[in-house]
Amino acid sequence: MTNFAVFLRGINVGGVNIKMADLRTALADLPFEGVKTLLASGNVVCSAELSVQEVKRLAESRLRERFGYDAWVVVFTGARLAELIDICPYPADDGAVHTYVTLGSEPAVLDELASTAAQDPALQDASVGLTRLGPEAVAWLAPVGGTLESPFSKLSSKPKYKASTTTRNLRTLLKVRDAAAAGAART
Repeated sequence: MTNFAVFLRGINVGGVNIKMADLRTALADLPFEGVKTLLASGNVVCSAELSVQEVKRLAESRLRERFGYDAWVVVFTGARLAELIDICPYPADDGAVHTYVTLGSEPAVLDELASTAAQDPALQDASVGLTRLGPEAVAWLAPVGGTLESPFSKLSSKPKYKASTTTRNLRTLLKVRDAAAAGAART
C-alpha cells in the first residue's frame, strides 16, 4: 500500500467551491483508503495499491463528474513529498517571507516555467530565491503580505500552467507530509 498526497488546483478560489467533507466522500468511493482532507485548499492524503498516474487519473475524473468543473490534481507519494521538503533550502516560518513550492505533474512544464523565470529580470533578485527541488517542484520566496503580487506568483498562475501545476505554502506541505506519514503508520 502506497501513501499519496493529492493536491487539487484552484478550488475554493475563483468560484469553484468544494466542501472538504464532500471532497472526502467523493474520493472515498474510489479504490483509496484512509482518505483525509487537510485545510480548505484541496489537500488530500490517502493510500492505494495504485501508481501516481492512476491516482491522478481517477481523482481528476471523479472531481469532474461529481463537482462539474475542469479538475486538475498533482499527486506525489508521501515519500517523494517528504524528500522534496527535506531538500527545500528555505524556512517554513519567517517573519519577512513565506516559502512556497510550485508542484508539477509534468516536468517539461516546470522546465518551461523555470526557463521563463530565468529570463525575467524581476526574478533574478536573490529575494525571490527560485530553487528547483527536483523535476516536479520549484521552491520560491514571497514577502509576507505580497504573495499574489510577487513576480513568480504572477508567472506561475498563468492559465497555460494550470493543468499541471499548483502551489502550496511550505507550512501546508509540512502538514500534508505529516498526515501522509501518519497514514503510513496506520497501514
